[in-house]
Amino acid sequence: MDWTNRLRLRQLQVLQSLAATQNISRSAEQLHMTQPALSKWLKELETDIGLPLFERHARGLRPTDYGRTLIQFAERIGNELDRARDEMGALRSGSSGRAVVGASGAAVASVVPRAVLNLLTTMPQANIELLEAPMDRLYQQLLQRELDVAVGRASPRYQDADILSEALYQERMHFAVRPNHPLAARRNLRWDDLLSQRWVVWTRDIPSRELLETSLTAAGVAIPRHSVQSNSVLATIALVADSDMVAVVSERAIELPERHKVLRRLPLKIDTQSAVTMYWRRDAVYSAAVEGLLAALRAAARRPAATSR
Repeated sequence: MDWTNRLRLRQLQVLQSLAATQNISRSAEQLHMTQPALSKWLKELETDIGLPLFERHARGLRPTDYGRTLIQFAERIGNELDRARDEMGALRSGSSGRAVVGASGAAVASVVPRAVLNLLTTMPQANIELLEAPMDRLYQQLLQRELDVAVGRASPRYQDADILSEALYQERMHFAVRPNHPLAARRNLRWDDLLSQRWVVWTRDIPSRELLETSLTAAGVAIPRHSVQSNSVLATIALVADSDMVAVVSERAIELPERHKVLRRLPLKIDTQSAVTMYWRRDAVYSAAVEGLLAALRAAARRPAATSR
């Protein structure tokens, strides 16, 4: 008999609990089961599968490679059921469906909010959830089915047979300072002028950081040693707006703070052209809201970035 026929949602939740606690007693308490019953269930499951799911040791349990694989599938199934519950709830309330979009700093301050606003003009009942995180994290959330769409700067490491991708636009990075910064009025900036300032740069888990370092190396310079690292667009803007720090900001992300005279881009150019890309699952069943969001992202991306004034 196929062992999968015996699995039920409750049993998948039990498996996830064991993976989280790595302890029979703690999981039994959380799940309101007796410890002998939980031990018996796990032993029977391993017998049915014919593979050990956990290693037993003095301090508890440790998932084997087989166990980790099954746990990943259990988490995906749980995420899909959570999404089904939320989607049905949205439809019951008269919504056009639910869409969960994640955006990195390259897109969260520009194309994604614009796409969401455009979508809501045509689907005012759509239920939209917008999350910001580094692209590495967003891609993993997409793989785990926690997101419908992820938008951020492309990287060769974001490749999976289950994920579709589409480049939305190309953009470069700019140096930016507060409007009354000593360098703001300078037209003929040199690298020495910038290197004498403290910079705010991305953390190393963000694709833009690697692109920036490569471009600076080609120019014969490097990030100043005493720079501040940030993975938040808002934190970067706040730091630079109230100090003499220099930020490195993507082309479209600088539009809003520049329009409101919070930041001003500097004329010194760096060769950092790269694609901002949207990613979504190949095998997912999407609501009208998600399909509409994909179309809205394409439309918003076609609008050219504002040029420096």
